[in-house]
Amino acid sequence: MNKLVFQEGRELDLVATGRLAIDLNTVEVNIPMEETTAFKKYLGGSPANISVALAKLGMKVGFIGRVADDQFGRFITNYLKKTGVDRSNIVVDKSGAKTGLAFTEIKSPKDCSILMYREDAVDLRLNVHDISEEYIASAKALLISGTALAASPSREAVFVALEYARKHGTVVFFDVDYRPYTWHSVEETSVYYNLAAEKCDVIIGTREEFDMMEMITMKGNTDDGVTARKWFDFNARIVVVKHGKEGSYAYTKEGEKITGAVFPVTPVKTFGAGDSYAGGFIYGLMNGMDVAEAMEIGAGSAAIVVQSHSSSEAMPTLEQIREFIANYPKQ
Repeated sequence: MNKLVFQEGRELDLVATGRLAIDLNTVEVNIPMEETTAFKKYLGGSPANISVALAKLGMKVGFIGRVADDQFGRFITNYLKKTGVDRSNIVVDKSGAKTGLAFTEIKSPKDCSILMYREDAVDLRLNVHDISEEYIASAKALLISGTALAASPSREAVFVALEYARKHGTVVFFDVDYRPYTWHSVEETSVYYNLAAEKCDVIIGTREEFDMMEMITMKGNTDDGVTARKWFDFNARIVVVKHGKEGSYAYTKEGEKITGAVFPVTPVKTFGAGDSYAGGFIYGLMNGMDVAEAMEIGAGSAAIVVQSHSSSEAMPTLEQIREFIANYPKQ
């Protein structure tokens, strides 16, 4: 068991907020993007992918966000409907703002890159009036993602959501999701990430992302334990620091350090691992697993997704994750 307390009797397991976007993944692998002529369209955006991951694991999930009033916006909402994610709090934005696009390049299993189009992105038009206190109070958990903090009015909307979550005892998960190209400076990023993290119960990020967050007050720190203990002085109960293929470490407010399972595989691409890991990990915690087992579910999910062409489409069921772990060769 873990020490997180989720309010029973609520309509939704989790509500996510933030980026709803499109991934255009190259169909032609092992060549540079400038020579690529074919792409396949998928749902994208970290909180969107995590929401789909949780829905495929059988959780009741809702989303607060904005989509463009165009073909891409309709693709996103139709896909969420198909996967069972509640769309009642997604606003169709008629301002002319556009859906964010991510073009992916897969030159080799270890050499992948993403070309982002985020000018006047519609997801950053989310505003405080879009945040329903009743909707957040109807969920056991709230998921926020760092990209939504990059600009106003989305930034303020996230902080309103955090206040409602704290008011109603809704557990908050923070997927750090640092994208440098959406920010003016690392110092600005650090300030807002820290202000948000203070209000969160579970914080999940890479070592590099925590380095960014510590840029001002703890610059030069490389000790994961020191990183975690900072957040235990606020609301955090669990802090997860990811180290890529080397695995991840979770720290609890009770003083535990847990080393996460690792399932090395030959990937098709490198992106998607973080979202699938977060989905599996959050699922485990919300279903009463101890931290180590939740991390194993997250790691198994990530290993499955990186072997697939897509992220959202490849999110596995619990049965698929359990089967993968059971059949994984012993190292």
